[in-house]
Amino acid sequence: MPRLAAFPKAFMDELCVNGKMTLRQWVDLSASLDIDGLEFYSGFLDLRAPGSWPVARRMVEDQGRSIPMLCCSPDFTHPDPAFRRQQIDLEKGWIDMAAALGGKFCRVLSGQRRPEVSRAQGVQYAADAIEECIPHAAERDVTIIIENHYKDNYWQYPEFAQKMDVFCELVERVQSPHFGVNYDPSNTILAGEDPLELLRRIKHRVVTMHASDRYLAEGTIEDLRKEEDSVGYASRLRHGEIGKGLNDYDAIFTELRGVHFNGWISIEDGVNGIEELQRSALFLRKKMRQYWPAATK
Repeated sequence: MPRLAAFPKAFMDELCVNGKMTLRQWVDLSASLDIDGLEFYSGFLDLRAPGSWPVARRMVEDQGRSIPMLCCSPDFTHPDPAFRRQQIDLEKGWIDMAAALGGKFCRVLSGQRRPEVSRAQGVQYAADAIEECIPHAAERDVTIIIENHYKDNYWQYPEFAQKMDVFCELVERVQSPHFGVNYDPSNTILAGEDPLELLRRIKHRVVTMHASDRYLAEGTIEDLRKEEDSVGYASRLRHGEIGKGLNDYDAIFTELRGVHFNGWISIEDGVNGIEELQRSALFLRKKMRQYWPAATK
């Protein structure tokens, strides 16, 4: 049955940039959530030394939870082969990190949507890089998961495979039991597209999910689509409490249940405080019991 994790979306700068929050503080804070695990990010400052990885694993497992997913952002679409080689090596190191943390899933992205890289070039660059990483992951019993992403927090350009057709082409290009999709419905909204249409196209490849919600702070979806190719996040779209935004979780979970999905669902929200994250967890737990009644919690 699906299990529930959480990602510290609200605390990325504190954990990755300025060090105002330690990993221990985040793990302890998350203990108030009704979840089974925590999704980590490869850029956490407290994970810089490989010797810290088993310590972090014990920290979470001592609280009766696990670290099933590692969120990473390799950039495979740079035109320079040396740069792409560096990114492949980074991803292999992150796969090692995921395995040391006890995780079974390690994220990849396609890369940034650089103006000078064509669609055909970008798909080929990303597919070649992912395929080179798969044997490394398979040896460690890790599955590489590609997310229909919008933009890494620290990137200049949006995701190369942000658009549905490009994403589906890339997913279809890579065929391996150690490769799947991390589906994020909110990112499809950011692309100005229909989350359910994407899910129906790739649902048989979905092995994990990011659960989040968005709402329009101003304007309409049509206004958003006019801005979808701009550099940076669309200011009119905001993260919000799950179940109160634009995503239809009844429809999403119906589709996933129909393909016997039993992976991890990771909450990528809570930017307005831990109380909101708690409510989002309760909403998702209730929905999970409804659509997967045999779930243990």
